[in-house]
Amino acid sequence: MRPTDLAREHGISTQAVRNYEQSGFIPPAARTPSGYRVYTEVHAAALRTFIALIPAFGHAVAGQIMSSVHAGALDDVLLTIDRGHEQLLRDRETLNSVSRAVHDLADFEPVLEPRSIGELARRLGVTAATLRAWEEAGILVPDRDPAGYRVFRAEDVRDAELAHLLRRGGYPLARIALVVEQVRTAGGTDTLATALVDWQRRLNARGLAMLAASAQLDGYLSKLRPGVHDVGRLG
Repeated sequence: MRPTDLAREHGISTQAVRNYEQSGFIPPAARTPSGYRVYTEVHAAALRTFIALIPAFGHAVAGQIMSSVHAGALDDVLLTIDRGHEQLLRDRETLNSVSRAVHDLADFEPVLEPRSIGELARRLGVTAATLRAWEEAGILVPDRDPAGYRVFRAEDVRDAELAHLLRRGGYPLARIALVVEQVRTAGGTDTLATALVDWQRRLNARGLAMLAASAQLDGYLSKLRPGVHDVGRLG
């Protein structure tokens, strides 16, 4: 096979194929007496595997997996894949918690008049010190009145209620701040609910990509080392 044969299958350039070889993502190619690269079905399988790993784990991690394969480090390969599945599980748990919190917010009585920090603390059943900590973490961004006191408007109360729900679910402040910022950017929980549907779709797509990539990787490992399923190393 020529570089163009491998490149054409995936719609990439021949330079990309050479770069992947140089990076260790596909095995080194043999050379003709005149110096031209010669690829085999093994190289084609390696490239298919690398391309399949990208939507599942990202370009950088896909490269790490293939480099570990060609270094004979099966433990590293499996550990990297396990970490990818662990991250996907955490993302699903976060999505479920945010979805429940957004749904639960619909049961709260809307706030029409601005609230002081003490009034908001009593509404949520927390201390004023807790609200100040949330503000320091970037979860709350209240205005200040002319005297310098915090003023929590309807959007601030919504953010505090969402933070309270997520905090009870055990989420750290840094992650809650990211979720609340998504709500602010979306313009409210209604728009965020739509975004959550897209988030779910993308997580499912990643999970399916992991399945497809695993099948490709399993086939490639068997092609490289027929007894790979019975050993702890590829070499």
